[in-house]
Amino acid sequence: MTTHHITGLTGPAPTATVSVRPLVLSAPQRGEDLHVRITAPLTGTSLPVVLFAHGFGSNLDGYAPLVDHWASGGFVVLQATHLDSERLDLSADDPRRPRMWRYRVQDMRRILDELTTLETSVPGLAGRIDHSRVVAAGHSFGGQTAGILVGLRVTDPQTGAAEDLSDSRVMASIQLATAGRGGDELTPFAHDNLPWLRDQDFSHITAPGLVVAGDKDDLPLSTRGPAWTADPYALSRGNKSLLTVRGGEHFLGGISGYLAAETTDENPDRVALVQQVTLAYLRHVTGVDLTDWRNAQTVLTGGHPLGHLESK
Repeated sequence: MTTHHITGLTGPAPTATVSVRPLVLSAPQRGEDLHVRITAPLTGTSLPVVLFAHGFGSNLDGYAPLVDHWASGGFVVLQATHLDSERLDLSADDPRRPRMWRYRVQDMRRILDELTTLETSVPGLAGRIDHSRVVAAGHSFGGQTAGILVGLRVTDPQTGAAEDLSDSRVMASIQLATAGRGGDELTPFAHDNLPWLRDQDFSHITAPGLVVAGDKDDLPLSTRGPAWTADPYALSRGNKSLLTVRGGEHFLGGISGYLAAETTDENPDRVALVQQVTLAYLRHVTGVDLTDWRNAQTVLTGGHPLGHLESK
C-alpha cells in the first residue's frame, strides 16, 4: 500500500497493521450472522475506534484505501457486511429490504455491544482499545448509518415515526458522499426505491462531525445536484466541518477499493486528500493530536486545487 502525499498536509508516520476477518456474531433477529472485520495497528495502547459502514451493496472487504490508512495512523477500524450487500443477495421481495437502513444501525450497535468479545478475537489486541472514543464513519448509504448513530432522524417508511436511534457511545461522525434531505428534492427513482431517504432530519445532530462531498457528485437521487451531499453539514448543528473535493464524484477518486471498478473519477490525489484530511480529523476529534487538523484547515481554506475545508 502506497499513499500519495499532498503537499502541505501532515500526518503521523504509518505503523504496521493487522486485519482479521470474518469474526462472526450470531444475529438471529436479522436472519444472517453478522460478519465483522477488524483492522488495527500492531502496536500502541488506548487506541480509538472507527466504526465504518459501507455503501449500498459493498461488504466488509471494501474501502481499503481509507481503512488501511486510518489503522496505520493509530485507529482500530471495524467493518460489517450489511444486509444490502451483494454478497448476501437478498431477493427483491425479501421482507427485510424496506428496513435495511434500520438493520444497519442495529449491526453497528451490536458491534459496540460485543466490542470486548471482538477485540479478544484478534491476537494481541485485547486491552489495547479505548472503548470511550468511538467515531462512526460511512460512505453513501453508510453515511446515513453513521449519521443516525449521532442523531439523524429518519422517518420510517413503514411506521411513519422518526425515532431517535442515536447511540451515546459514539462521540463524532465522518459522512462521505452522503444523502441530503428528502422531500420534494428526491427524484421519482429515489422516492420509489429508497423510501428511507424521503424524510431526513439533521437538526438533532449536535455531535462533532466531518462531511466530505464531491463537487461533481451528481447522483440520480436528488434534483439539486452535487450540493445535496453537503446537507449533512449545512442542516446539522454543533461543531461541523465540510471538505469539498474538487472534481470529486461519488467515490471521491477511488476510496471504495484499490482496484474498484465502480470508481468514475479515479484520481490518486483525491484519494490521498480524503485519506489525510479524514485521519487528521479523527486524530483531532478523539484528542490524539490537534496539529495536523489545524494545518489542514490552513492549507485548504484558500484556492487549493484539490479541495476546500470549512468549519462552523
